[in-house]
Amino acid sequence: METMSDYYSDSVADLPLFRRTDPVTSKIAGVAAREFKGDHERRILEALAAGPGTKDEIAGRCGLSEQQVARRMHGLARAGLVETTGTTRPSASGRPERVWRAMR
Repeated sequence: METMSDYYSDSVADLPLFRRTDPVTSKIAGVAAREFKGDHERRILEALAAGPGTKDEIAGRCGLSEQQVARRMHGLARAGLVETTGTTRPSASGRPERVWRAMR
């Protein structure tokens, strides 16, 4: 039976990017994903320095896909770096989308 500790490496306890039993290629991909994460977060914060925006707007400003931005927003919020404004704007598809802003 798998446990949560199976998803953590000894050196990267806070990043559940691969299981101890995964092949080496998965571990390499996990380490690469950690590097992307930092770059993506930096680009998102730089985009929000220009002003609040929806995921669509942030993606357009920083050159990431909407999915890449969406993956990072809640982690940035938990870290106290971004927050929602409490308002929404229509997305490209017309759905209401949260507006985010940098906190610092």
